[in-house]
Amino acid sequence: MFLRMLERGVAYRKTQVVNWDPVDRTVLANEQVIDGRGWRTGAVVEKREIPGYYLRITDYAQELLDRLDGMDGWPERVRTMQANWIGRSEGVRFAFTHDIRGTDGETSGRPIGDGRMYVFTTRADTIMGVTFCAVAAEHPLALHAAKSNPALAAFVDECRRGSVMEADLATMDKKGMPTGLFVTHPLTGERVAVWVGNYVLMGYGDGAVMGVPAHDERDFAFARKYALPIRQAVAVEGEAFSTDAWQPWYEDKQRCRCVNSGRYDGLDYKSAVDAIAADLAAKGLGEKKVTFRLRDWGVSRQRYWGTPIPIVHCASCGAVPVPDRDLPVVLPEDCVPDGSGNPLAKREDFLAVDCPQCGKPARRETDTLDTFVDSSWYYMRYACPDAPTMVDARNDYWMPMDQYIGGIEHAILHLLYARFWTKVMRDMGLVKFDEPFTRLLTQGMVLNHVWSRRNDRGGIDYFPPAEVTPVIGEGGRIAGGRLADGTTVEYGGVAKMSKSERNGVDPEELIAKYGADTARHFVMFASPPDATLEWSDAGVEGSYRFLRRLWTFAQGAKDTVAAASGFDPRKADGAVKAARRELHLTLRQANYDYERIQYNTVVSAGYKLLNALESLPKDARGAAALTREGLSILLRVLYPVVPHTAWTLWQELGYGSEHGDLLDAPWPEVDEGALVQDAIDLVLQVNGKLRGKLVVPATAGRDAIEAAARAAPEVAKHAAGAPVKKVVIVPGKLVNVVV
Repeated sequence: MFLRMLERGVAYRKTQVVNWDPVDRTVLANEQVIDGRGWRTGAVVEKREIPGYYLRITDYAQELLDRLDGMDGWPERVRTMQANWIGRSEGVRFAFTHDIRGTDGETSGRPIGDGRMYVFTTRADTIMGVTFCAVAAEHPLALHAAKSNPALAAFVDECRRGSVMEADLATMDKKGMPTGLFVTHPLTGERVAVWVGNYVLMGYGDGAVMGVPAHDERDFAFARKYALPIRQAVAVEGEAFSTDAWQPWYEDKQRCRCVNSGRYDGLDYKSAVDAIAADLAAKGLGEKKVTFRLRDWGVSRQRYWGTPIPIVHCASCGAVPVPDRDLPVVLPEDCVPDGSGNPLAKREDFLAVDCPQCGKPARRETDTLDTFVDSSWYYMRYACPDAPTMVDARNDYWMPMDQYIGGIEHAILHLLYARFWTKVMRDMGLVKFDEPFTRLLTQGMVLNHVWSRRNDRGGIDYFPPAEVTPVIGEGGRIAGGRLADGTTVEYGGVAKMSKSERNGVDPEELIAKYGADTARHFVMFASPPDATLEWSDAGVEGSYRFLRRLWTFAQGAKDTVAAASGFDPRKADGAVKAARRELHLTLRQANYDYERIQYNTVVSAGYKLLNALESLPKDARGAAALTREGLSILLRVLYPVVPHTAWTLWQELGYGSEHGDLLDAPWPEVDEGALVQDAIDLVLQVNGKLRGKLVVPATAGRDAIEAAARAAPEVAKHAAGAPVKKVVIVPGKLVNVVV
């Protein structure tokens, strides 16, 4: 698949500034940097410029965005996160011209970048307010200027070590330094100073931005900090502009009109953008353009685990793909990562290979593919596990997947990559569908306490909660922790259970103490599937008590179930018929909750069903028959939650002989007849205050209900002889007598 991507240009190799995890000693994709730290190690991420392989996910950006609108089975939150990450922007890309010439190499004596410094902006209407431009530290103009300016060279080096994440750039202190270079404004011809800014990323757009401090809050702060001019280019009627302090209306697009902008004065946002784009196009300096925040997916990883990249590097032929006949490239299985870099780089038996093209000695690629590559399509292989090819026709039968369950933390990671990978497979004729997952449930995380401390390499060592004794500080809050050897660890609050943070609960210990069904019951009952759940030993105990209740009740009802016949409402007391109505109402709700994957309320239905059965008057007519029916409903409702308990009781109570094995037994059906009531209870109010209840026939009309309300003793008591003015009836709920 990777080689076919190379052939089609979907995969390519380039040198670029990347996120470098100094602990794992590997590259991270932008999506894998969380708050400036590596998603796995927690180490502060650095900038480095190294070669690597990339996948052109940007070629699919528009389709990835457009198809979100039709993905009704996905949570709105996930669709919004993906749309924001893809980040479609409509604007103008244009060039500031210059005659800055290179001094060495191929650019010597020639204008750098062909004499054009390109920028992209969504606010072309403010182009007349440009007073400076800022470039990334890696921009050719910055590197050119730094050659003759040691102070600037040091600043460039500082910037290159900083974050490459937009979120970090938004919050960090904005720093800059003038290059001493100038470019020419494309419309006015004015000279514009070029600065290096630590907030400009080379990997986004062209690595340069126009500075319009009057109408961009970041530029405003930057200009104030470095005493740069601030020139108003748009205005809003009734608002006063001042350079003393930023005001939100300065960047208003809806009400603004151009000012101090020559022939564009008076134009609104859209008209100004259209006119300015046309003038730039006429000069051959710019055009309207759609850009995306989404960057191509860097898939090279400098580590042992991951799929080998099937490339051989030859001194004569360059990078040569491994022939299909020699695939797959197999990793050695005895490598032990020791934290000193990629162990494959030390394995001569893996590295040494003849060039497939010329036969001369060559070296294998030691980078491996990001493991998200594997997770982007592994699920398809389940449909055709023995296929001699990547997938076969069976995959098109089973896919797209009806229901997928995954964490919200993968909204812009695995879930986005899987959508992209599916579209690439489709375009290669490997699949016939566009999206991999029809419905998505983003399950909440199970949380537990996190304990850690920094190690000598700058990474984080984590410790299981069971190994830590909490240290309680002021106010009864956890201030830290202590290990058995007396050393201290830091408390990180609660976070999702994970292998990397070592705060999971060993299921074997839990199962040994309580049984698997207790663990399942607690996890399903403690919160909705899409909400977070903080682990609670007390909650586990509660689930265990419920299952013991269920077991005790069922064992005590064995003889009753064995002797009882089918339920006949004509032979049942009123209390029993009311209980049966409650059972079938609860069954109907449980069915609905199963369909919407709300397992916590399904478990709650189990509690209600058991409560109703336990409350049955033992000697009432029909009680035995209802116990038999009710237990069969209860066990089937709970079977997906506590399968071991439910199956065992099903067999012991004899239901297997009537309905077959519980796995194959028909799902219980709601008896609509059981839901019909002979009488209903209505709330009785006098002058809006609760005074009792009114029991009326279920078929009673408004006149009959009003007559019953007027005759009620509660009304006579609280009316104190006053005449009834009117009776307000809310059908099925209440009656309010106004006196």
